[in-house]
Amino acid sequence: MVDPIRRVLMKHPRDAYQNQSQVDQQSPELNYFGFPDFEKAQTDYEILVSFLESSGAEVHFLPSDNFTSLDSVYTHDPCAVSNGGVILCTMGKEARLPEPKAIASYFESIDVPILGRIEAPGTLEGGDIVWIDERTVAIGEGYRSNAEGIRQFKALLGNLVDEVISVPLPHLTGPTDCLHLMSNLSPIDHDLYLVYSRLLTVPFREYLLIRNISLIEVPDEEYNTMACNVLAVAPRKCIMLAGNPITKKRLEAEGVEVHTYDGSEISLKGAGGPTCLTRPFLRSAE
Repeated sequence: MVDPIRRVLMKHPRDAYQNQSQVDQQSPELNYFGFPDFEKAQTDYEILVSFLESSGAEVHFLPSDNFTSLDSVYTHDPCAVSNGGVILCTMGKEARLPEPKAIASYFESIDVPILGRIEAPGTLEGGDIVWIDERTVAIGEGYRSNAEGIRQFKALLGNLVDEVISVPLPHLTGPTDCLHLMSNLSPIDHDLYLVYSRLLTVPFREYLLIRNISLIEVPDEEYNTMACNVLAVAPRKCIMLAGNPITKKRLEAEGVEVHTYDGSEISLKGAGGPTCLTRPFLRSAE
């Protein structure tokens, strides 16, 4: 999850949002924190795309459709990527249930293999999945990803993994909010994670330390502005939302190259940071 991004799947706001009228209609239905500005969202999004392209990533865009919602801009969640292929999710948020179909259609069109899919009553969302290394994966168990979804995920991976760790998530503000494991944790390097420890279980936090992973703490005052949702585009090179200066300084103190973008429209209002807005499907150090 930290090796250089070579290929990444995204969906531009012009295709996910389509127009301001649709934004205004769907935002309350999707529990957004306000109404994204359609024009500004597109401008801000281009900053994110430009940074990824300048970092060497080949950016792929999902096309517009008539069956997914504004949330489809967050391409990280409808699937998981493994060395054996893509695993299609069944979303815990009902309004997002059509999204894996669009993801599957695109990946099939570019010959990316589909390993399998999570079937109801199992639920699983990509934001809950954190690869500790190539053989070990942690999955947040909460309102978006349940025990049955995790069981199916482990079965689909088979001998591709040695360990699947279920990490219980807190209730916090309840099932209508978006709380993933990656809301509280972002890998920055193989041995460096950004974390909000208040929302991590003691056993999982201690597990990370036992794995000799150093932890950078997000301060309380920057958690709600999504300081913990940071995308590593390469080891110790990342992008995060502007407006989180304490976290930015803590990252830089550990030798991390930090780039920022304005996430007021595309991130804060829909509760999806740079990790959520991207689905890397090929990372490689070579």
